[in-house]
Amino acid sequence: MTITPQEQRNESEATPGDGPRLGLSSEARHRRSLLKAGALHDAILSSESVSSIATDEHGVVQLFNVGAERLLGYSAAEVVDRLTPADLSDADELLCRACHLSREAGVDIAAGFEALVYKAARGIEDIYELTYVRKDGRRLPVRVSVTALRDIDDAIIGYLMIGTDDTARQKSEAERDRLDQVLRDTNLKLRAAKQQAERANQAKSDFLSSMSHELRSPLNAILGFAQLMESGSPPPTPAQTSSIEQILKAGWYLLELINEVLDLSFIESGKLSLSIEPVALAEVLADCEAMIDAQARRKGIEVQFDAVDEALHMRVDRTRLKQILLNLLNNAIKYNRVGGSVRVSCRRTVGRDHIRVSLQDTGNGLSAEKLAHLFEPFNRLGQEAGVEQGTGIGLVVCKRLVALMAGEIGVESTEGVGSVFWFELPAAAHPAAAAEPAFAATRQPQRRIGSPRVHTVLCVEDNPANLMLVARLLERRPDIRLLSARDGRRGVEMALEALPDVILMDINLPGIDGTAALRLLAAAPETRDIPVIAVSANALPRDIEKGLDAGFFRYLTKPIKLGPFMDTLDLALHAASSRASRREAAANPP
Repeated sequence: MTITPQEQRNESEATPGDGPRLGLSSEARHRRSLLKAGALHDAILSSESVSSIATDEHGVVQLFNVGAERLLGYSAAEVVDRLTPADLSDADELLCRACHLSREAGVDIAAGFEALVYKAARGIEDIYELTYVRKDGRRLPVRVSVTALRDIDDAIIGYLMIGTDDTARQKSEAERDRLDQVLRDTNLKLRAAKQQAERANQAKSDFLSSMSHELRSPLNAILGFAQLMESGSPPPTPAQTSSIEQILKAGWYLLELINEVLDLSFIESGKLSLSIEPVALAEVLADCEAMIDAQARRKGIEVQFDAVDEALHMRVDRTRLKQILLNLLNNAIKYNRVGGSVRVSCRRTVGRDHIRVSLQDTGNGLSAEKLAHLFEPFNRLGQEAGVEQGTGIGLVVCKRLVALMAGEIGVESTEGVGSVFWFELPAAAHPAAAAEPAFAATRQPQRRIGSPRVHTVLCVEDNPANLMLVARLLERRPDIRLLSARDGRRGVEMALEALPDVILMDINLPGIDGTAALRLLAAAPETRDIPVIAVSANALPRDIEKGLDAGFFRYLTKPIKLGPFMDTLDLALHAASSRASRREAAANPP
């Protein structure tokens, strides 16, 4: 059946909406319709990827395409006019489907072909999963779409069942379910591992904190009595002085090691808290200059601080910034040559809102090999046999602290010339001028040695050696009378009885701890105004912060240093005298 070229031209010239194509005869249109129907029929029959089964109204197969042959293993000749789709389906599934439809529709539906086309016969779209039974007996899951075929009078003349192999989808879903289960199991394992790691970190932190406390208590006695001997009267002999210096040198080194190991541990466990704020760089550098001045003079090292713009502020933790600077300064002085120098300079970085601090020394410098290992824990780069003591942790702590404050640290070094250590930290806007702290007026207390009044100091301490150390220290102060108590509850009772001017309070005490004792003292009208100084081996930053928040006047950590201890005590006595004067003036108005 062919269409002439003229007919094709006539049809192509026709436009939509023209109604019947005047140039195309009815016979040609009929032939074209038959060709289209034949083409569709051939396409359905030859499709290998989709199973197409068409039946008459009774369910007998009339069309069984190539896809159906490949899927079910039957030839079309074996099925057409012989079988129904029900004959190719799993009988048990047909029975289940019939029962389910019967309950849903409220009528009895036979477990055969009717169950497969019940919804389609009523104009309801129906797609369901079914198991075909192949010619070789193998079962095959398929997804079937059923459509009712109707004539021009809307009477059903058959059904078309389009089926696709569901094996791949089921395998995909099974694999997805398997992977989901693997993911759930992995998440459970990761969660358990995380919890175990957190418990291990906590245990390590608790252990280190406990060990810090246990080590600081005997160190307090060792260093305290050594300082007493060093500054005693009559002065020690040269041989004794040499021995005392060795005790103090080893003791302070051990304390430095304890502090740095704790810092590193808390940084690595993520438990180091930082108080980020705008900090005036000039102020911190001035503090550091004062703190390293004596060390530099002893070593004969000239330390030069370049002028710093007062407006330069860093967004950092003030205490940790000072720790970084002091560590780098100590190293620059310690490992410098005799008569050498250290220069500290600051500048804003180009293209970044950071400030770079550089420390240039005239030491021996470092080789490229040593530079590669500079920030490794406990690696002193061959200095272990040298005269200078060190922990090998300080630079590691500096690097971690700088990283925690969103900065960078590095070094440039030339053997025989020296090194330049530098770090960069975020700049901050100049904060508005703040009011001077309320306690500024009492920052410079005057020693009251020789004052006619004798002050009473109560020391609450359970360690006999530490208590003896305080007693020996205060023997040098004729203006102070010392009382002591060995536990927190007895300390509170003695404070209520004696009303001392100042109380020195350990934190870890038998009975009730120092913080609980402080609360009892603050609750009593007689003792609430007495300055209470914490003197504790709990020396972590969080311990100090908690102590000050609890209401301690000051918080001193063990081992104590004689100078700061006496200064703090004088500060507390000055505050106590001021409060007493105000109470007396209020009680006796002019």
